Amino acid sequence: MIVGKPSLNLRKHPNMSISSKRSDHSQRDALYTQEHVNIDPGFPGQFPFTRGVQPNMYRGRLWTMRQYAGFGSAEQTNQRFLDLLDAGQTGLSMAFDLPTQMGYDPDDAMSQGEVGRVGVSIASIDDMATVLKNIPLDQVSSSMTINATAPILLCFYIAVAQNNGIDPKLLKGTVQNDILKEYIARGTYIFPPKASMRLCADLIEYCSNHVPLWNPISISGYHIREAGSDAVQELAFTLSNAVAYAQTVVDRNIDFDHFAARLSFFFASHNDLIEEIAKFRAARTLWALITKEVFKAKKTKSMLLRFHAQTGGSTLTAQQVDNNIVRTTLQALAAILGGCQSLHTNSKDEALALPTKESAMLALRTQQLLAYESGVAHTVDPLAGSFAIEHETQRMIEKVQAEMEKIESMGGSQKAIENNYYQKAIAERAYQFQKDLDQGQQKIVGVNCYQSEEAPVSNLLKLDVDLEKNLKQNITQFKNTRDQTKTHEALTQLQAKAKSQDNLLPYILKAVQAKATLGEITQTLKDIFGRYQAQ
Repeated sequence: MIVGKPSLNLRKHPNMSISSKRSDHSQRDALYTQEHVNIDPGFPGQFPFTRGVQPNMYRGRLWTMRQYAGFGSAEQTNQRFLDLLDAGQTGLSMAFDLPTQMGYDPDDAMSQGEVGRVGVSIASIDDMATVLKNIPLDQVSSSMTINATAPILLCFYIAVAQNNGIDPKLLKGTVQNDILKEYIARGTYIFPPKASMRLCADLIEYCSNHVPLWNPISISGYHIREAGSDAVQELAFTLSNAVAYAQTVVDRNIDFDHFAARLSFFFASHNDLIEEIAKFRAARTLWALITKEVFKAKKTKSMLLRFHAQTGGSTLTAQQVDNNIVRTTLQALAAILGGCQSLHTNSKDEALALPTKESAMLALRTQQLLAYESGVAHTVDPLAGSFAIEHETQRMIEKVQAEMEKIESMGGSQKAIENNYYQKAIAERAYQFQKDLDQGQQKIVGVNCYQSEEAPVSNLLKLDVDLEKNLKQNITQFKNTRDQTKTHEALTQLQAKAKSQDNLLPYILKAVQAKATLGEITQTLKDIFGRYQAQ
């Protein structure tokens, strides 16, 4: 809850006024004219940044092409990274397996059957060094999709960079570190909310002082949307979470402008082209208003909503998998026309398995075709002034503001999570979508219309059956060959500091450098913070 701050009943920007002729996108008008909208969207790079965060957008620099990748062992994932970089990818995006996300080493009984399955297994500084081998960390931007164990994985990354002679101040990238959406939509939480928010804020504070080019959080609507929310809920819940994170750091007597420029966002891009473009434009506008009205931001960079977009995984179908190439292209186009700063395009076979090298390359080529052949990057916000786009942008702003004010009246994001408001709202929306699908009101080509007989997809990625056994042996050997006294001392110090109010990142980094594993560091913190059990 924002204590002693203005409410989220934000003043409308003077350039924004709109007819209230309709309010539900499912009843979108057949034709838009001047009567639908009376708006001056302003200029790109100027408050409230509806048209983009930079005056020249992609004419100055294209979005970062960041294909999400990670599976099996560190060696396998390193090879996939090198292949993608050779093919023209401009940023890394690392996927971790469930044990890594949940704080378990490969040799833990809780890891059985999941090691390396949905991402790469990283349990030690050696694993991180292997996955980053031959990658110039002072030149390549890296993104790590990790939340509950984000402080540990970031410390692995920093330690590897230091061992390679690279100053952490030169590191560029993002760690997701968005724990609130885990309680809402995804479930990979470990600690109770209060302790989780402390660790999240510790990471933001540490990076603002020691890793200044790193984005210490990626406030994520993607997983909320993938869980079944609509576009308005995705935006409202994400921005409400962003307010909660920012207020937590401000409550440490840290000036908002000191860290705000490195807050980043992550949204889904789904099939409704007009709505998705408007959503992204609305997101920038709302965050600019929030930063200025609520947090009294003085620096322009503090007001900029910079976001990564990923095409909708939940929209991919196991039927007629080649159709997913078309879906992904449309969704990527929406993200680009909406002004994203980086983009991941899903691979066509992801409804069935982790992507093969060939399908991942095709997904990357989709971005490259849009960048270099479509012409959409040549004009900044090319759809500005469209009656439909401007009306939908303002509708989104008004709907999201109303939802955020409702959340604020409950006491903010944390209270809304504790009361299961977000979870129930998403479940209701997902139920309605499925009902519409079953009744044929919502059509998905190849699923409930235009179906056809087809041969099973055969060329899917298959993981080594001995993978888990090998990774168990690796972590056992790692533990047996280190200086046990040094490791024990570092973990003991971390445990003592967890009982204090000190920032824990320096002590997690010391434990990592003393060769403590992911599981050992997590268990040390669980011994103090406890483990969260959903009601």
